[in-house]
Amino acid sequence: MKKILIVASIFISLHTSAQGFLNHLKHEKDSLEKVAKEKASAILTGTTAPKLTNEEVIKGLKEALTVGTNNSSTLAAKADGFYKNPKIYIPWPEEAAEMKTKLIKMGLTKKVNDFEMSLNRAAEEASKKSATVFVDAITNMSVQDGFAILRGVDTAATNYLRKTTYNPLKDKFMPVVKEAIATAKVASYWTPLVTTYNKLPNVKKQNPNLDEYVTNKAINGLMLMIADEEINIRKNPVARVSDLLKKVFGN
Repeated sequence: MKKILIVASIFISLHTSAQGFLNHLKHEKDSLEKVAKEKASAILTGTTAPKLTNEEVIKGLKEALTVGTNNSSTLAAKADGFYKNPKIYIPWPEEAAEMKTKLIKMGLTKKVNDFEMSLNRAAEEASKKSATVFVDAITNMSVQDGFAILRGVDTAATNYLRKTTYNPLKDKFMPVVKEAIATAKVASYWTPLVTTYNKLPNVKKQNPNLDEYVTNKAINGLMLMIADEEINIRKNPVARVSDLLKKVFGN
């Protein structure tokens, strides 16, 4: 009787294990069928992500940067594009901060403010000619790691542009800024201020390179705006204004 009970127990155990195994197989089968149906449906409805060639990625990145730089340049070049945008506003030169403090104490606040406005007007004037400068830089850049940029941080393309084109942009920007500084009459605001300050006793003579200062600030301001445009293109489907951008950034 004892042997019969043992044999019966073994059979019951084997049956339970087999049933569990069959249930596991059924679950796996159902899961595989579900995945297969989803993939088939995606193919039929055209919702599968299109494969991208490296060439398409590079073209898409260049187009995104072209769109971004054009939009940024247009916004920056408008009246008050720099002056009333806290993100890219060009302040009094940092190296002459003490000079600004003393001049304000002397009652020259309005002249200080007028000078700061002239710096921003110069940057706005320069931005009118910046689009072609950026286009040249973008057209001539070689992007070997296109997929890495595409899958990188939200400002990866802008960071790449900044790293690879900042110095060439600066060389091309400088004469544009010099012309803009002359147009905005920056010197007419700066010269009286620096002359007054440098006549004060026991002060360090000041005369920052305004061409260099405005050029760097203008480029950095535009890069910030381009980064915003890149983030918008990456995250907002409406900002993808061409089929290529939709394909590359919607992939």
